[in-house]
Amino acid sequence: MTQKSPPNIVLILADNLGWGELGCYGGGLVRGAPTPRIDALAAEGLRFLNFNVESDCVPTRSALMTGRHPIRTGAMQSVPAGLPQGIHPWEVTLAQLLSVQGYVTGMYGKWHLGDREGRFPKDRGFDEWYGIPRTTNESMFTSSEGFDPTVVDLPYVMEGRKGEPARNVQVYDLEMRRRIDSELIARTNDFMRREAKSKRPFFVYVPLTQLHFPTLPHRDFAGKTGAGDFADSMVEMDFRVGQVLDEIEALGIAKDTVVFFGSDNGPEFRRPWRGTAGIWRGTYHTSMEGSLRVPFMVRWPGRIAAGRVTNEIVHVTDLFTTIARIAGAEVPKDRPIDGVDQFDFLLGREPKSRREGFVYYIKQELRAAKWRDWKMHLVWEPEPNTGPIHLETSWIFNLTRDPKEETEVGMECSWVRGPFRRLIDDFQNSLKRNPPIPPGAPDEYVPGKR
Repeated sequence: MTQKSPPNIVLILADNLGWGELGCYGGGLVRGAPTPRIDALAAEGLRFLNFNVESDCVPTRSALMTGRHPIRTGAMQSVPAGLPQGIHPWEVTLAQLLSVQGYVTGMYGKWHLGDREGRFPKDRGFDEWYGIPRTTNESMFTSSEGFDPTVVDLPYVMEGRKGEPARNVQVYDLEMRRRIDSELIARTNDFMRREAKSKRPFFVYVPLTQLHFPTLPHRDFAGKTGAGDFADSMVEMDFRVGQVLDEIEALGIAKDTVVFFGSDNGPEFRRPWRGTAGIWRGTYHTSMEGSLRVPFMVRWPGRIAAGRVTNEIVHVTDLFTTIARIAGAEVPKDRPIDGVDQFDFLLGREPKSRREGFVYYIKQELRAAKWRDWKMHLVWEPEPNTGPIHLETSWIFNLTRDPKEETEVGMECSWVRGPFRRLIDDFQNSLKRNPPIPPGAPDEYVPGKR
């Protein structure tokens, strides 16, 4: 780093936003929903065509916060309220790393990595938090036939500050579901205004709730597009991102602020909320490209050249390591960190990503791997819940020639099995040397000890 002080970091994460939804990825007006603010953000920095995530909400958020694949952390799937869930206190979060570097940290949105004291955001490195501890489909609970609050925890919007107990703010029902993103952005902007005056660097994490089902827009956006709730919600999401960008500009801190925007996973598969991954096949909860690849972009005026587009492989775990580098923080050395430092690639100092591939698990099962232009499937399930086929001989696809993963080329291109097997074996040997944290492990569990 050559600048005198570390930059502010703003990380906005959409929920269930498919690769093909935004205008800058071939969607926008095609989907009945122009996205001019996000499209402009992409044009002002680096837009990724091959940014990869985990299978759904929890594992991606775990990978983002820890720099580790969720098979290591035990945070592999969504768990109902009242049951052990989230990332274990032994894990070191991105917010904790940045706090040590003197960053003020705020989070406004969906956490989904722990829903009790000790595991809330305010316990995991964030100075303040407002949002939901789990997920948005819970907003349908109180309107569901036969709902019994004596046997299921009521879903709440919550808030908390470091060192204080978290508190319930309001029941997360369908009406609140429509309003929540507007409140998340209002609090985000208030946080930035306060910290811009303090002259301290800040990290603000804004995991929005759109476009997660039930995909319902704020009342101000209902009917705005004439193309239904989904399009209205996407237009609202674009507007909310624009509100953050406008605040950054008004505060005069654009050149001192890195803005990341992306999605936690591929599009929803359930109708009527199903989204699209554009040219890629599949949705989240699968190992198809439509699950792995999501829209992602980063803007840093004066440091990252505007108008760049890349198809280099980057993975969500890389954000942990790269943001740590931006902030001047050291990543933990007492555990495997799967993220690689992409700082020099972002700035254009290196022409290629430092990553050639990665392994892909769904829960505890190795489903696939990517390497360069190739994909290997060990388990085949192109649509969720259609009954996975465990392949006797893995299937190979060339993603450049075959984005829909329709033509298996394992016989004529069998040479790629060697690099794939080395990639997989190296990772699985790492799991043997460093046993994973079991899902639902209690706080007192000590990794590495039986």
